[in-house]
Amino acid sequence: MTSPSSVADLFHTLSYGVYSVGVSHGGRRNAFTAAWVMQVSFEPLLLALSVNPGNASYPMLRESGRFTVNVLHAGQLDLARALGTRSARDGDKLDRIRWRAGPVDAPILQDAVAWFSCEVLDNHRAGDHQLVVARVRDGGVLQPDARPLGYAETGEMDGSAELYPETL
Repeated sequence: MTSPSSVADLFHTLSYGVYSVGVSHGGRRNAFTAAWVMQVSFEPLLLALSVNPGNASYPMLRESGRFTVNVLHAGQLDLARALGTRSARDGDKLDRIRWRAGPVDAPILQDAVAWFSCEVLDNHRAGDHQLVVARVRDGGVLQPDARPLGYAETGEMDGSAELYPETL
């Protein structure tokens, strides 16, 4: 039998980065923190993003069909926390962050390691999240020497340990 912290510890051994996903729709823009982003195809270039549909930004992503993925660097834990623990329902999360509108009008963080501009191709229910598959339309490396922030470095910032089942 596995304890809740053991299941959380087990899943925290998976390697992922920490990203800011930028969205825009109807003149509004927002960004949120995500860890579950991965490349799923070379031809065409596709990324998959797993997002909580209860996230305040999810309707903007769904309605616009476009988003950006900003790769955060190792020194941006406070930014990841700010974008991941504040809700857009509580005000503008981008008000103190240097950003510009990208090719799909979604935010590109000027201090990110890199960015991807994506167009949604498909959306699937995946348990308590939505799996969004998107085609990469544009992108760029902003800080080639920066080390990306790893999810394991965020500790229990997202409170996920309580979300894991008690046993496998």
